[in-house]
Amino acid sequence: MKSILATNIYELRQELGISQQELAKRVGVSQKAIDFWEKGINEPKASYIVSLAKTFNVSADFLLGLDG
Repeated sequence: MKSILATNIYELRQELGISQQELAKRVGVSQKAIDFWEKGINEPKASYIVSLAKTFNVSADFLLGLDG
């Protein structure tokens, strides 16, 4: 079962209408890293969570499933 974080990264990327490659470029990681995050194989370190939250215009708490 995928984590809330993995699901949120995938769903927010879909809502933004961008590819894994485009998200990787915006965040500063490889496309493979995005793929692993979305599959729940790895989780991004804190600095990337902040970058993802800014890219998606959501809070880090939302991204992590901690608010609500």
